[in-house]
Amino acid sequence: MYLQSNGAMVDVTDDPGRAEFRASLGVPDSAASCHTAVVDGYAIEGHVPAEAIRRLLTERPDATGLALPGMPVEAPGMGGEAASWADQPVFLVRRDGSLSGFSY
Repeated sequence: MYLQSNGAMVDVTDDPGRAEFRASLGVPDSAASCHTAVVDGYAIEGHVPAEAIRRLLTERPDATGLALPGMPVEAPGMGGEAASWADQPVFLVRRDGSLSGFSY
């Protein structure tokens, strides 16, 4: 698993109510993807690169978390090459549910 190979401890559960879980964390449907995680109080939606998560945890913005919407083939963990990950649209999910670009 991608995050485990980047040093993260991952506890995986199959949640049939994941859409409700995602919504309870403040992640809007427009940012939905195939995985939802919580890392140190932040929601991580989709195949967000580990570098982006590290920046989030270092800077600790007042936000809900990060999202990489959809299931892009070139995203981390989807078989894409690391060189193409920077081209993927990672967004900061603000507390009001709005999205803004998040470079890492």
